[in-house]
Amino acid sequence: MRISEHVAYSEAVHSDTAKRLGIVNTPNEEQLLEMQKAAEKIFEPIRTFFNVPIFISSFFRTVQLNKAIGGSSSSQHCKGQAMDIDADRYKRISNSDIFNYIKNNVDFDQLIWEFGTTINPDWVHVSYTSPEENRKEILIAYRQGGKTKYKFYNG
Repeated sequence: MRISEHVAYSEAVHSDTAKRLGIVNTPNEEQLLEMQKAAEKIFEPIRTFFNVPIFISSFFRTVQLNKAIGGSSSSQHCKGQAMDIDADRYKRISNSDIFNYIKNNVDFDQLIWEFGTTINPDWVHVSYTSPEENRKEILIAYRQGGKTKYKFYNG
């Protein structure tokens, strides 16, 4: 089964943590529809533009899985609306390339430069709700005192 042309269902629900803890990471019908929408509106334009394989490190998470990994209690991953992309895994394009392409070319709700350096994030978090509800919020995640903090991107 596929979520979209380039996203397999198995990839979208995969989690090593879920496997290790015996958590069943299965979306319901509404969450699956949100995943399909996010894949079509966010991932497919990126994949088509760069024309290279792009790794999704995290997509759907049940509330139980999200809690187990220390995710935000309001995470859009639990709704099927968010994905974490790590293009650096295949070394053909960078996470910075992905971030800038999304920022300049794709309708999104939230886009986060996740940690890393000022040159390249460790991964890119992006979410999609709907054209009417997308906030176009761009943030940078950083660690301070062992906690994750966010600041608005202004670059």
